Amino acid sequence: MKFVLAPDKYKGSLSGEEFCDAVESGLLKVFPKAQVLKKPLADGGDGTLEVVKHYLNAEIVSTTVQDPLFREIKSDYLFSKDKGVAFIEMSEASGYKLLSKTELNCMNTTSLGTGDLIKDALEKGAREIVLGIGGSATNDGGIGMATALGYQFLDSDGNEIKPIGKNLSAISRIDGTNIHPKLQGVEFKVACDVKNPLHGKEGAAFVYGPQKGATPEDVIALDNGLQNFAKVVHKEFGIDVQNIQGAGAAGGMGAGAVVFLKASLASGIDLIKEMAQFDEAIQGSDWIITGEGQLDKQTLSGKTIAGVLQAAKNYQIPVAAFCGSVSVSIEDLETMGLDYVTSIINQPGTLQEVKDKSFENLVLTAYNFAKVLRVKENNSIKG
Repeated sequence: MKFVLAPDKYKGSLSGEEFCDAVESGLLKVFPKAQVLKKPLADGGDGTLEVVKHYLNAEIVSTTVQDPLFREIKSDYLFSKDKGVAFIEMSEASGYKLLSKTELNCMNTTSLGTGDLIKDALEKGAREIVLGIGGSATNDGGIGMATALGYQFLDSDGNEIKPIGKNLSAISRIDGTNIHPKLQGVEFKVACDVKNPLHGKEGAAFVYGPQKGATPEDVIALDNGLQNFAKVVHKEFGIDVQNIQGAGAAGGMGAGAVVFLKASLASGIDLIKEMAQFDEAIQGSDWIITGEGQLDKQTLSGKTIAGVLQAAKNYQIPVAAFCGSVSVSIEDLETMGLDYVTSIINQPGTLQEVKDKSFENLVLTAYNFAKVLRVKENNSIKG
């Protein structure tokens, strides 16, 4: 039999590769001659760097950037010199994880550090840059990122503004005469799994601003700023960013990436599957086994399992999901289209105790699953 193992991580417990090792161990106890292909995946969120490193054969590059509050920090990205591909996570330079709760206020934060990472990758010869934009602390429309690459944002008096959220409303003109010369000819892809428009009640400020420290008054000011930014962009570039699905992602970085990087926005899991050559790998397999820490109603919203199911459906391959917890109804499971679902938890305990036993529980889960398949196989032979 051929099994393809295509999980996301179990957050705080197992990496995707550790999941694969555990499941392989359980399967081979029953099917010692089985072909087991490990294809750990991610959806563009935390843990994606590790997965991308696996497929790109990339090196970690460290450089000095400015954090969301303009402080110098060391930050990392991935670069595959032979492929000319860089993978950058916005959260590594402009993420809320870099700030304390008292510092988190997207009126005052910038995406400048993300631009610093892009600039470094350009200067190292990157021909393609994939940008993951989850976990940002910003609501600046990507003007910080663009500033690092040479764009200038000017007020009505011709003065350059500080690229932070509260200054979006002051932008009157955008000067692109001094942009980084290597921006031209580089392909940018952005992992973007939200559909929010740039501004309005479903936009960046109203939906995500409060999570980033914005007060109700701040949210209104930020939304007004994003509206002004959209008007100036339309005037300068002829692009109606409000009509771009996902423009409001990462505090408007979705819009900024399209305008200033000429980027395409795509599902994070789709980009990772492309790197993994996933569709080619699964052909001829008997089962795909996936999993994540928690299976819930959000699973089909751009998550790893949703991407696995989409590919499996094209080749009519059954999919099993081994998850830390399962909190969906039978109706939900029918809608998802999973063929086998189970929680790996087999005895009560604290959250930490359960996490500590994740590996051995996965081995046992895979073993039991394989035993069921073996019975089915034997019955088929008898029949």
